[in-house]
Amino acid sequence: MTFASKTAGLASTIALALALVACGGGAEDTAEPAVEATEAALPAAESTAAPAAEDTGAPGATPSESPSPTPTPSASASASAGPVAMAEPAAYAVCKACHSVEPGKNGIGPSLAGVFGERAGTQPGFDFSDAMKNSGLVLNQSGLDRYLADPKGVVPGTKMAFGGVKDAAKRQAIIDYIKSL
Repeated sequence: MTFASKTAGLASTIALALALVACGGGAEDTAEPAVEATEAALPAAESTAAPAAEDTGAPGATPSESPSPTPTPSASASASAGPVAMAEPAAYAVCKACHSVEPGKNGIGPSLAGVFGERAGTQPGFDFSDAMKNSGLVLNQSGLDRYLADPKGVVPGTKMAFGGVKDAAKRQAIIDYIKSL
């Protein structure tokens, strides 16, 4: 076994361990180390993503910098192509171990793209627990806030093996991000 393959194997093992800690814990204390480690790594990615969103979204920035008509229409076309998701908050790190934000791309959990305002357990292509299908939970502001705080308390019998996000500010950051998807 080469050094490169040993290193790749170790990296995969560490990534799996962090994902299990983030999703498998019943108490908030269990999930926090993974969140803190990810939060330390994410600000650099967020800071590079945020200026691009500000640069392309600033009115008048593109036309004054480039007299050529070609960049202006392409910037307008990409802005009008659909809603733009906000930058992923650090608090979302515990969610992304199991949930995708790409439409139709499910992981351990269902994709969260476009779920805001929908009834839980109804997204096509994912095998939800009967508890989730029959919960009547609506994934709106209040429903998500209650569910993210205590998933197993709000939907007893859910397959989601996560103890919840106790910090209200972190929950709100996650909800705001889900709204933007």
